[in-house]
Amino acid sequence: MARLKYNICVSGSAKGDSVGFAKGLAKAVGVQIVEQGHIVLTGATTGLPYYAAQAADKLEDGYMTSLGFSPATSRIEHVNKYKLPLDAYGSIVYTGFGYMGRDVLLVRSSDALVMVGGRLGTLNELMIALEEKTPVGILTGSGGMTVEVENVLKAAKRNRSGIIFDDDPATLVSRLTQMIDHRYRKLAK
Repeated sequence: MARLKYNICVSGSAKGDSVGFAKGLAKAVGVQIVEQGHIVLTGATTGLPYYAAQAADKLEDGYMTSLGFSPATSRIEHVNKYKLPLDAYGSIVYTGFGYMGRDVLLVRSSDALVMVGGRLGTLNELMIALEEKTPVGILTGSGGMTVEVENVLKAAKRNRSGIIFDDDPATLVSRLTQMIDHRYRKLAK
């Protein structure tokens, strides 16, 4: 396998209704990120991000395909205090910054963000990505906050610049990768 090219964050519900509804979609996003040559980044949490990382982790033996950013200060705190999984990640960065601080580091470490389902934490990661001008892919049809993105953009007086909406995980990741390529080519000039 060639060197993995971009860090793509999968943001989504850790709990709630959209987890059961969008579990298969989250796994498909994780698979597509790795199959298209990239690394899955998540908040090292449960739910949809976990399913994306788990699916990615099963694809390539010997290659790190998933990286988690934990709110905890250590592995012990990650498991005992936050009750978060370890098994789906090639590596975990223990930020020690709680959920809000972890989200900033996670998004800043990402070349792009894919939103699957989601609740308040997913909305927070979306807002950080918009402020940081990180390309965003919205997996339509995955429920949760993805249904509200248009309303959030309208309320925030933001246009759709830098945001891709698509209902197919493979197409969404491909289009997002093209956006990242274009962005970095512009920066290199």
